Amino acid sequence: MQRLLLLGCLWLLAAPPVSSIFQRPTGTPAPLRLQYLLEPLHPTVHTQRGATATLPCVLRALPHNYRVKWSKVEPANYRENIIIITNGLYHKNYGPLSPRVRLRHSHRYDASLTITDVALEDEGRYRCQLVNGLEDESISLTLHLEGVVFPYQPSNGRYKFNYHEAKRACEQQDSRLATYQQLYKAWTEGLDWCNAGWILDGTVHYPIINSREPCGGRLLLPGVRTYGARDKQKDRFDAFCFTSALQGSQVYFIRGHLNFKEAGQACRNHGAAIAKVGQLYSAWKFSQLDRCDGGWLADGSVRYPITTPRQRCGGLPDPGVRSFGFPSKEMRTYGTYCFVGK
Repeated sequence: MQRLLLLGCLWLLAAPPVSSIFQRPTGTPAPLRLQYLLEPLHPTVHTQRGATATLPCVLRALPHNYRVKWSKVEPANYRENIIIITNGLYHKNYGPLSPRVRLRHSHRYDASLTITDVALEDEGRYRCQLVNGLEDESISLTLHLEGVVFPYQPSNGRYKFNYHEAKRACEQQDSRLATYQQLYKAWTEGLDWCNAGWILDGTVHYPIINSREPCGGRLLLPGVRTYGARDKQKDRFDAFCFTSALQGSQVYFIRGHLNFKEAGQACRNHGAAIAKVGQLYSAWKFSQLDRCDGGWLADGSVRYPITTPRQRCGGLPDPGVRSFGFPSKEMRTYGTYCFVGK
């Protein structure tokens, strides 16, 4: 019996620990266990422009001396910009989001972030980080706006924007430069455009559904073609802009034979403003605006939105916002699209 006990003890000493018997495959990192923060049930929060959205961050316990730091990861420069820091009793806001953010604080363990009047630039990835002495842990959440991506070029032709001009042009049309994820999603939904354009992170791409000779050749598979990162000052391309629905807004058409100046005045006479390109795309996408009439827009272009394609409205088989380009602003041929905000 003593011999059997001795052999058993020797086997236990030689055997690997139980935890090492069930090891993860080599090279697979073990998931970090959250000690103080609760894993969010839904890591993506869906919202609309102009709405109020809350990103959840709840503690399961309160360390003695801790801070919670909220930050946003900016795709344009890959930096994390601090939004708010709290120690549970006091807090301080930082950066451009400062006037529109607060802590929900519905109970003592609640460090959720509430954003009011959500704007286009608010979409993206956020991080809630708990700092406890030398230890810290964090969760990531994504704020998602349903939107539409559209290609944009100025009146003097294609490939005229450097990065900064493209960014400014999108903002002037009630939009912003699209992220790669937004452009990729738009491609999966049918965006097919042969001209390369800037996106928010400073790279240049173009989405192709139908492979063809002028767009990389027939042999290349459909996809989002890329030129990679380019010189933001010297290189020139078009822009891919992203816009979203705005709560309480409306785009409508005024019929007439108006030049550009008269078009703007016609909208003002109705207590509205001449619509921007992004606003027309938003109305087409989210309000199903469908008109066969060309109308002036704020940038001097003439466009019309089609949700139900038909032969006498451009003849193209797919829905979209059609363009007559940038005709002379003295022409009295078109009506105008007007925008009323909330």
